Amino acid sequence: MKWAQVVKLALGLPEVAESTWFGTPSLKVLGKGFVRLKDEDTIVLLVDSVDEQELLMRLEPEVYFITDHYRGWPAVLARLSALRTPGARARLEAAWRVKAPRSLVRARDAPAASPAPTQRRPVPQSDRGRRRPQRPR
Repeated sequence: MKWAQVVKLALGLPEVAESTWFGTPSLKVLGKGFVRLKDEDTIVLLVDSVDEQELLMRLEPEVYFITDHYRGWPAVLARLSALRTPGARARLEAAWRVKAPRSLVRARDAPAASPAPTQRRPVPQSDRGRRRPQRPR
């Protein structure tokens, strides 16, 4: 995978823009960085916690790693040469969720379209005007 592919995937997320971060190309959601290019084959992705960082490194050590600089910080390095599209898409969205405002995350998680309201049954002519019995309180 190349940085251009990472950018293309991330731009599919709401309010993402290309920018720079520590003098390198990055992607930000409403001005908050969530991924940046560290070098030609490495990106820095924010994660939710150090536990998640350790889990990723344990599950896919060929892709995810850290240097001493990132130890104890909620970020992970990923080798672009080993990263595949499905994994990149999932990690980018997870990193985006770390920095996106809650309202934006809620909007993304909302159903695409509300279901059509259920139609009310028409009241038969014989029942019109009748009062329904009150429930005991």
